[in-house]
Amino acid sequence: MLLAVLINFAVFGLTAGIYVSCFRDRDGNWSLNNGLQALRFFTLLSNLFCGLVSLLMGLALLGSVPRWLWLLKYLATHTVTVTLLTVLVFLGPSLGYSEMFRGRDLYLHLIGPVLAILSFCFLERIYPLSFSASLIGLIPVALYGLFYLYKVVLCPEGQRWEDFYGFNKTGKWPISFAAMLLGAFVICLLLRLLTRI
Repeated sequence: MLLAVLINFAVFGLTAGIYVSCFRDRDGNWSLNNGLQALRFFTLLSNLFCGLVSLLMGLALLGSVPRWLWLLKYLATHTVTVTLLTVLVFLGPSLGYSEMFRGRDLYLHLIGPVLAILSFCFLERIYPLSFSASLIGLIPVALYGLFYLYKVVLCPEGQRWEDFYGFNKTGKWPISFAAMLLGAFVICLLLRLLTRI
């Protein structure tokens, strides 16, 4: 249990430090706009969510962990697993793995998610994860996907984001969205399996 506490606190501390670094521009100057702009990315949002929940989990592990917090940790672990597998399966092959694992992205795309998976699936088996409960992992992916669709495709042209994930490449948004939900569903099954090994 001590190892789980240490990992949770490490995830919180490293994630917080990395987000602070997002407020620096290329010249090292403080930039509020840089930090806020970074919040567009599911990668950063998922890691921040996981970092905050990890802090709560680390504190709770010193006593007793309520089921709601344990489920929140599952949800956080699911979101960063989506980040990890999206990079490994989709973004890495198209943009290059060296680009995906450079600088702070090495933590956000790989180290942070792996720590969360190891901690939740192998060190925090406090409650059983039922199939129905595991499906809450679909919620953040669906919500972000719909918001991304709005910001990239549907909102007024002058306010749109660039399609930085390439999900609307050649207008194939419906296929990308379906693939995201299918991938999220598979991750639900995978994490549930890992908690039962």
